[in-house]
Amino acid sequence: MICLDATVVNVAVPDIQASLGASLNEAVWVNSAYALCYAVPLILAGRLGDRYGPKRIFLTGLAGFTVASLACALAPSPEVLIAARAVQGLAAALIAPQTMSLIVHLFPAERRGRALGVWGAVGGAAMAAGPVIGGLLITWTGWRGIFLVNIPVGILGWIAAARLLPDWRPAKEHRLDMWGIALSSVGLTALVFGVQSGEAYDWGTVAGPVTIPSILVFGVLSLAVFVWWQHHNTREPLLPLRLFHNRNFSAASVAGGAMGAAMGGLFLPLMIYLQSDLGYSPVAAGAATVPMFALSSLCARLAGKWSDTMSPRALTALGFTLLIVGTATLAWLLHPGISIWVLMPSLLVAGIGVGLVSAPLAGIATRTLEPSLVGAASGVFNTTRQLGGALGSAATGVLLQADFGDTPTTATQAALAFPVAMLLIGLACCACVRPAPRAKGA
Repeated sequence: MICLDATVVNVAVPDIQASLGASLNEAVWVNSAYALCYAVPLILAGRLGDRYGPKRIFLTGLAGFTVASLACALAPSPEVLIAARAVQGLAAALIAPQTMSLIVHLFPAERRGRALGVWGAVGGAAMAAGPVIGGLLITWTGWRGIFLVNIPVGILGWIAAARLLPDWRPAKEHRLDMWGIALSSVGLTALVFGVQSGEAYDWGTVAGPVTIPSILVFGVLSLAVFVWWQHHNTREPLLPLRLFHNRNFSAASVAGGAMGAAMGGLFLPLMIYLQSDLGYSPVAAGAATVPMFALSSLCARLAGKWSDTMSPRALTALGFTLLIVGTATLAWLLHPGISIWVLMPSLLVAGIGVGLVSAPLAGIATRTLEPSLVGAASGVFNTTRQLGGALGSAATGVLLQADFGDTPTTATQAALAFPVAMLLIGLACCACVRPAPRAKGA
């Protein structure tokens, strides 16, 4: 539901504007409020799973997401819809880290790859289905249907999770680092808001003396104080810095951030180019990526299975390489009037790359961690990907507005250089990963 909701709402923006009389800025904030409230509390949500057990936090998040979906569907105004989407984002943040934590607790390291493969495949399938399901629901029921569909799924999912998931709880009670929570929340909110909203405010004044650069500087300083506090907190920090002593986790987190930035930087210019320059409708442009994500879903499942017996580092490196090749050839092929079918092979190569990266990279991040750190690690890993995605969208937006080149085609090609650069960083991180010890009997 989380992955589906991240993509399905994009198709509904025009209908939401017409139905609620929303301005373009309000329509944009329907997505931005969700993304902001999803990214900021991920580290805290992971730590809550460490303290109270991932099942309890998962069920709380799923219940909140379902109720917030009903509030979205019944929203009488843009303001209410934006507020409900913010609550949806908070609930999604409670859910996401627990999925990885539950997999780590349920499966031993030598069998975890297959489970992470299914986890990655579900995300890819949701990304593939989002534009199509969104278009169909809007056609049949209007935009409110994209939120109503979450309610029966959420209820059935809650019942199944309550009955089937084991109630793992920590051996000792963990304390909550209140100063760490405050500093990380303030810093991440400022940073994500600044990156997401910079383009809307032309990277200038927001209100009075407050500017986007000052918000970004404040966010960075707050996070610097947060790291200092985590280093000096001798009791139980929100983010145990010893996580980053694990070279594989550190490399996987940076690679995950680079992957998020690349994905955010790839689809924004591509969707704009397909609609504005090639004349595709929003639904048709979204549907053009369905084969890519369907293939990535299949490859994620296979890559997870293979990572139990093969090197996750090699699979991830191959995935990044294919993504670089697919994205670079996509940029090279662009020209006015080109058919989407000419671009499809490049998109499919990139889709294979996405699938090969997702599950093995998550396995690299968690494979050698002690169980008490898994919740915090899941929160950090998800946070880096979300921050990377926000950075990628903002960076390519700046590049598109800079009008590099004489035509929209050359401007789009210049913007696509950013995701290629991010993918090269991800590939370089693979060289820093220590080879995993081979499982017995592999």
